[in-house]
Amino acid sequence: MSDGAITIANEFTEVVVRRVDTRNGSRLLISAPKSGRSISLDALEIEALTRQNSRTLAAMVGNPDGPLLPDEGER
Repeated sequence: MSDGAITIANEFTEVVVRRVDTRNGSRLLISAPKSGRSISLDALEIEALTRQNSRTLAAMVGNPDGPLLPDEGER
């Protein structure tokens, strides 16, 4: 892709990752074309991913239709 995007896929899903520059610095935009969902992460949020263990990531994968923790108003 000419816009610097990287596509990562396997037999289950596909995501497109690209760097975007904002007024507050660079962010990583991760998009899932199949679901139409995306998330923009800053460096601190990406670093936080590196501190997670495999159980946390497995819990996230096991709940594909929503967040691991609900928003404050959704309890």
